[in-house]
Amino acid sequence: MERRDTPYELLGGDAGVRALAAAFYAAMDRLPEAATIRAMHGANLEPITTKLYEFLSGWFGGPRLYFERYGSVCMHEPHSPYAIGAAERDQWLLCMKHALDEVGASEEVRALLRVPMYRFADALRNRA
Repeated sequence: MERRDTPYELLGGDAGVRALAAAFYAAMDRLPEAATIRAMHGANLEPITTKLYEFLSGWFGGPRLYFERYGSVCMHEPHSPYAIGAAERDQWLLCMKHALDEVGASEEVRALLRVPMYRFADALRNRA
């Protein structure tokens, strides 16, 4: 029997995580509520979508693509130029919620990710 207990596996492996990353940035691009964090990105979201996919792959229990490519998984440095507070954290979480909806993530996946996603987003805050 196949084990399917990591978010990576529960989302459908590589294709599912790739779809989630794409849905995340699509949500950011279309949601007016995410305008502040959208403005932190360039016009072309493709490169950052790939980076998010690579990061989430390893973080969700799959291949550690981001680490293999960049050697570090510290997310503070790339986010340090941006003012990230509670509002920006909440915009990020809103985009992720929409992305999980779009890919049809199960309640099991959502439950596994709810607290870690919040902690991750909150840890990137660099202002009140």
